This record gives sequence, structure tokens and C-alpha cells, in this order.
Amino acid sequence: MTVAIQGLPAFFQPIYLDSVTSTNDDVKHRARDGAPEGTLVVAGEQRAGRGRAGREWTSKPGNLYMSLLLRPQCDAPTAAQISFLAAIALSSAIAQLGPDLAPVHKWPNDVLIDGAKISGILLESSARSGGGVDWLVLGMGVNVAHHPVDAGQAATSLHAQGVSDCTPATLLAVLAPGLLHWLEVWQSGGFAPLRHAWLARAGGLDGPIRVRLPKEEFTGIFRDLDDNGSLLVEQTGGTLRTITAGEVFLPPT
Repeated sequence: MTVAIQGLPAFFQPIYLDSVTSTNDDVKHRARDGAPEGTLVVAGEQRAGRGRAGREWTSKPGNLYMSLLLRPQCDAPTAAQISFLAAIALSSAIAQLGPDLAPVHKWPNDVLIDGAKISGILLESSARSGGGVDWLVLGMGVNVAHHPVDAGQAATSLHAQGVSDCTPATLLAVLAPGLLHWLEVWQSGGFAPLRHAWLARAGGLDGPIRVRLPKEEFTGIFRDLDDNGSLLVEQTGGTLRTITAGEVFLPPT
């Protein structure tokens, strides 16, 4: 069954599907067929959801699973900044729905509550012939009613955090306008306002972190983001190291 979703800003062209392999795969399919920017697929469940680095994302009914088609007029490294605006919009929505909660950002695109992960954000894109991005899919999975207990890392959900009246639909109603707002901010002001908003809720800022790279793991002090969203880590002796990709671990809260 496919039904329309009502009440979102006009930018969004939403489609609800009971079940899909993954919302990102569905939207990529639509993108290749020429679907317009703003196409939004929301699913009741995903049979093969995935996160960063191909990790499986548990996708039982009761959580929010969505993918949004964007066609940004920029190169791929710049388009990657969209993950920051997605995290900002999500943490803001969570704070609105649960005023007692204190969501934090973990680089590059996680949102945590009390040190536990509540969401997954995945960007996938295709290059345009001659350069630039043809389309980009922003996929988001948010633990609303339940969360995995065997994911290899601490996880939580909105219900577990006391926001028991929240549903995927009520979260989407708050999240979608925030996504549109921050997308417009990014398009008009670049990364600078995103950097400021992201750092305002950054977990572990000016404290110790552990960074895992493909061939190396090290500890340092999380000092800042650069103008492109790369992580700036202070190492022994005060030198700043720029990290463009990797996995970050914060101390237990």
C-alpha cells in the first residue's frame, strides 16, 4: 500500500510505503528516473536498512525511516555538508519534542542522548557528467519506539527517553520544517552557520576523544571544525590534525 503524507512544507513531495528494502535504495531509483528534488520516501519498515560503511541498521516498525532527494548545485565535498544540517535539524526536533532532553552531535553525523545513539544519517550521491552532483539522497533513521540492544554500541530511542507519545509521524512533522530551514540557511550562507549551530551541541568539545582511521588509531583533544566540516584534533605538542573521514569515540558520560 502507498499513501500520501499530509501537512509537510510544500517543498516536500512525500510518499509512504509500508515496507521497502531501504528508503535510500528506493529514492535512488526514483532519482535515476528523474524524480524532482523534494521527493521524500517514508517507510513503515526497512528489510535491509544500512548505515555508514555498509553497517546494518535495525529497521523494525515503529521508528522513522526516511530518505529525501536533493539536487544541490555544488561539488561532492560541499554536498557532504548536508549531513551536518540533518544532524542539526534532528537534534532541534528532539529538543522540541522532549524539552528535558539534551541531544548532542558526534562527528561526523551522529546524534546522541546520554551518550547513546538515537539515529543514523546516510548520504549517497551521483556525479553529473562534467562535474558536480546530479542528485543526493539524504537517508535518516531515528529510533522512536525502540532501539537495538546488540548493536555493538549504546543506543536509545525517544520512548526510552520518556517521550512516549511520539510517533514517526509526529517526529516527521517537526523534523521536516527544520530540514528545510537549515537547507535554506546552507544554500544562502554556506557552511559557517551550520558549523556554529553544530558546535553549539557538539559532544566532547575541548575534551579528549579517540579517532579511528583505516590504518591508525590515536587520541587527542577535540578543538573545532574547519570551514569544510573536517574535525580538528589537537595532538601532543599542540599541533592540530585535520580529519576528513574516520570514526570518533567520546569518553563515557
